[in-house]
Amino acid sequence: MNNAALNKKPAWLRKQLGFGATAKLKAELRGKNLHTVCESAKCPNIGECFSRKTATFLILGNACTRTCTFCAVDKGKAAPLDPHEPENVARMIKEMALRYVVITSVTRDDLPDGGAAHYVAVMRAVRRENPGVLIELLIPDFSGNWDALNMVLGERPDVLNHNVETVPALYPRVRPGADFGMSLEVLRRAAGCGLAAKSGIMVGLGETEEELVAAFAALKEAGVRILTLGQYLAPSRNHAPVARYYEEEFYERLSRAARAAGIEKVFAGPFVRSSYMAEEVGAL
Repeated sequence: MNNAALNKKPAWLRKQLGFGATAKLKAELRGKNLHTVCESAKCPNIGECFSRKTATFLILGNACTRTCTFCAVDKGKAAPLDPHEPENVARMIKEMALRYVVITSVTRDDLPDGGAAHYVAVMRAVRRENPGVLIELLIPDFSGNWDALNMVLGERPDVLNHNVETVPALYPRVRPGADFGMSLEVLRRAAGCGLAAKSGIMVGLGETEEELVAAFAALKEAGVRILTLGQYLAPSRNHAPVARYYEEEFYERLSRAARAAGIEKVFAGPFVRSSYMAEEVGAL
C-alpha cells in the first residue's frame, strides 16, 4: 500500500456529530458554566455520548497551558478558577442521573499545585450530592509535584486515569512539556495506592508496532490495569498530521499484545477514546 493510501482518511472513519441530539445538553452545561472535553477536544463520539446523556467534565477552565500538537483544546492564558465549579459539576451529575462519571481537566502549569486542590473540591462536592457515584479521574502529571498528586490520590477515585498518549520517541514532537517517565510514575504511584490505574495511547502518529509493544510492557510494569487504544485524528491542519490510518485487524493485534504484556482490560478500536464507554471499560 502506498503512502497516499495510508494517509487518506477512509470513509468509514467518519461519524455523524448529531448536533440536534446534543443541543439540549450543551445548553444545560453552559447554564452552569461547565465545559466538557467532548466539545473542547472535538471528540468524534460526541453525538453518540451526548445522546446517551453522558459526558466527560472538563474542570480548571477550558484553556490549557501546554502546547501538545495533537490536542484541540484551546491553548493560552488560563482563566481564574471558578469557585462554583465543584457544586455545579455535582448538580449537573445529579440532573443527568449518572452513576459513573469521568472528570478531567486542562493542564494548569500556572498553578502551584497544578489544580490538585480544585480536583479534591470537585470530588468531594460530587460525592456529597451523589452518594454512591463512581468517579474516574483523568488527570495531568502535575509537573511531577508528588504532594499535589497525593492530594488527589488521597480522595480515592474509583479509577485513576493518566494518558501517556503516545510512545516515548514521539514526545518531543507530540507532547512537548511532558515526559514519558514522569507519566509512568504518576500511574505507578496511583497503582501503589491500590487504585485501578488506567492509561490511553493514540495510534497513527508515526509510532512503530515494536514501540507500542514496549510501551505496553512499561505500562504493565507501572501497574496499569486498563488500557485504551484509538486512532489519532488531526483536529485541524495546524495540528500534528496523521501518519497512518489503521484497519480493525490492527487493533485486534494490539489488544492481544497488550493482554500478553499482562494488562487486564484493553479497549481498542478506531473510535476508542480515553473516556469512551468508560463505565463499561472501568468495571474491572
